[in-house]
This record gives sequence, C-alpha cells and structure tokens, in this order.
Amino acid sequence: MKITLLGTGTSQGVPVIGCECEVCRSLDYRDQRLRVSVHVEIAGKSLVIDSGPDFRQQMLRERIKRVDALLFTHEHKDHTAGMDDIRAFNFMQHMDMPVYADPRVLRQLQQEFSYIFTNTTYPGVPRVELNPIQNEPFTVVGQQIIPIAVMHHKLPVFGFRIGDFTYITDANYISDEEKEKIKGSKVVILNALRKEPHISHFSLSEALALLEELAPEQAYLTHISHLLGLHREVEQELPANVRLAYDGLSFTL
Repeated sequence: MKITLLGTGTSQGVPVIGCECEVCRSLDYRDQRLRVSVHVEIAGKSLVIDSGPDFRQQMLRERIKRVDALLFTHEHKDHTAGMDDIRAFNFMQHMDMPVYADPRVLRQLQQEFSYIFTNTTYPGVPRVELNPIQNEPFTVVGQQIIPIAVMHHKLPVFGFRIGDFTYITDANYISDEEKEKIKGSKVVILNALRKEPHISHFSLSEALALLEELAPEQAYLTHISHLLGLHREVEQELPANVRLAYDGLSFTL
C-alpha cells in the first residue's frame, strides 16, 4: 500500500489569503498546504479520501491517472468542493465514479451538486454512483475499510482504517470504543490544527497525547493551520515517531 498526502492544510489552506505572518510568507515548500486529501494505492487500485477545492491541482501534481473510488469523511466544503473534477476520470475510465459516504453527506452532495442528479442531465457533468455507508466495515474495490466515528465539535465525521493505515481528519473527540479500532495501526494520520485549543479540532498537545495512547509505529499530523508555526520549528518539538505531514509526502507500508 502506498499513501500520498495530497493536501495537509486547514480549510483556508496555507498561505492564507491576505496574511503576512512568517508561515504564510515562508519559502519552505512544506509550509505551503492545500486542503486535506489523501491518495491510497492498494492491490492495483486507487482510492481518494476527500476531494476539496484543490482536487484538480492535486491530481495533476501527483500525476494520478486513475481513481477507482472516492470516499468522504464529511460534508464540509474543504472536503467536497472538488467533486466536479472527477469528470476527467469518468471520461478516461468509461465508468461512473463510486462515491462512499454517510447518508447525511450524500444528501448534502446531492444539494450542492444538484446539476449532477437532475432527471435530464447536461452533457459532460460528473457521473457518480452513490454508496451509503454506516459505522461498520464495508468493501471498496475488494478492500475492507473500517469507518471510525469521531466528532468534529457536534458534527459526526468518519475516519477510515485500511489495513495497518488509519486516517483521521477534522476531529476533536474519539470515544474509547472507536479508539480500539485504531489501535494496532502501524501508521496513523491525525489532525492537529494549532497549538492553542480549538472548538472542533485537536490542538497539537491533544493530538500528541492521543497518539501516545494509540501507540502507532509512525504518525503524521495533518489539517495544519498557519497558526501552528513553521514546519521546520514544529518538527523539532515532536516525539521521534511523530512528524508533520506536508503536501506530496508519500510512503509505503
């Protein structure tokens, strides 16, 4: 399995429009973050979790030429806004794109992309196949995926475990029952927005405390705000098995 971080930034991305802080002015490529998304290649199949506003740019940058399924963690725009750009994969692959999400999220997609779901569709609009999922294992292109129910303030969000890899973004609470699904993962990717507490995201200290409890071999922090600090400085504060993710980071397991 190969994992590629397509985007590691918060909902505004980094740099933030109009901001002159040292992070937003940084020339370090690791401080330039598109909206969060991850690409998973496994057993010859290609999965993407979340297609935010930067989806097209991410596909081009990583030269991804096939996507077999699209999974959504939740309905916020920084995770869904790029779904229109799956049209290219419809054309190349001659198939509707399988989309997997909570029924609530699928309803939101049907509202926001209503032109896709009309009885008489305009030629060239995206073609999708909606697949509702619950908080129980499901199969995508032959791979078992385990949803992990987390809370993003008061909004339920799904993380996903695929084999020894767990991906969780936009969370600030995980129940003990759901933590058990994560334990034993070799690699965990977890959100850490900034150092100060936040109403709907783990802070850096909260994320590190949770990772110490979960004890993965390796962890990466994602959904990072410009308020967290410069990549090179924050890296020096982290435990040996925890690193800051950055756009384009890839690894195999």
